[in-house]
Amino acid sequence: MGGWPVGDPGAIDDVDALAGDAFPIALRAAIRASGLSLDRIQYRLRARGLTISVTALSYWQSGRRRPERPESMSALKHLEEVLGVESGSLTALLGPPRPRGRAQRTPAAIPIDALWDNREQLAPLLSRMDVASDTSLTRISQHDRVEIAGDRGEHSIRVRQVLRAEHDGADRWISVYDVARPGNPLPRIVPLQSCRLGRVAKDPAAGLIVSELLFDRPLARGETVIMEYEVAMAGPPYSRGDDSFCRKFRLPVRDYVVEMRFDPADLPAYCHQINTPADDPDAATRRDLVVDSAGRTHAVVLGVGPGTFTVEWGWVP
Repeated sequence: MGGWPVGDPGAIDDVDALAGDAFPIALRAAIRASGLSLDRIQYRLRARGLTISVTALSYWQSGRRRPERPESMSALKHLEEVLGVESGSLTALLGPPRPRGRAQRTPAAIPIDALWDNREQLAPLLSRMDVASDTSLTRISQHDRVEIAGDRGEHSIRVRQVLRAEHDGADRWISVYDVARPGNPLPRIVPLQSCRLGRVAKDPAAGLIVSELLFDRPLARGETVIMEYEVAMAGPPYSRGDDSFCRKFRLPVRDYVVEMRFDPADLPAYCHQINTPADDPDAATRRDLVVDSAGRTHAVVLGVGPGTFTVEWGWVP
C-alpha cells in the first residue's frame, strides 16, 4: 500500500489514474471549503442515521480507499449535502468500480507504524532498529497465547511464528508492544526458541517497547524458521490494560490463532473478536467467542492482514 503519488495532475499520462485521483482531490477541496473537521462530518452523518468512521473518511480523501459498497454510496450522497456541494458532483468522479475479491487483490506491505495510533512516538524507536529483514519474511503462521491473571491484569503473551525467507540474509524479527495504558510497567521480551534478544528501544511515557529478536543465523532464500518468544508482564500484582488484545499485521499471514486464558474463578461476562482490514475499516467483522468453564477460548482466521485482529472482553460492573 504505502503512499499515493503526489504531483502535477497534468503530468499524468494514464487517464484511468487521473480519473482515480479526481475524487480524493475534489473531496479534500470540499472538506477544506466546508471548514468542518472529519469528526464534525462524522457527527452530522450520524445525525442522519449513517455510521461512517473517521478512518474511512480519511481514507477517502487521501485516495487510499473510495466508496464502493452500497451503504458507502448512500452515505456519499448525504456527504455531498453536508459539505454543501452539488448533488452527484463527487459521485460522478468515482468512475467504474475497481475489481474486488481475493483473486484481484495483492496486499502490499504497509509501514510498520501505520496501524498504531501513537505512531509519532513509535517512529523514533523503530529508527534505532534494522528493519531490512521484515519485508523479506513471509508470515506462514502465527499463534498467540494470551494469559489474563486472577486480578484481571495482563500476565503474559506467548508468541510462536513460522516464517519463510524470500531473500538471502533475513536475520531478525521486530517486535512492537504497546501497553495500551501509558504509565503501566513495560514488559520483558523473553526469547524462547530460535532467537535471541538484540537491541531494545523503550518509551515508558508512551507505553511502547520495540525489540529485535535475532535468529540463530541468517536465513537462506526459501528457508523457514519456527521462533518463539514471550512478552512477560511485571507482577503480581499485574497491571490491567484496556481489556483487549490487538495483533497488528502489516503483511498477510496464512493462518492466525489466538488463545485466551482467563482465571476460571473470574470468567469475563463477554468476549468477542474483531477483524479489521487496513484498507477498509468499515468492512470489519465481529464474532462472539465462548469462554469455557476452564477459562479458555480461541479464534482461528485464515488469510488475515494487512490490518488488525482484536479480542475484547469485559466483566459486569
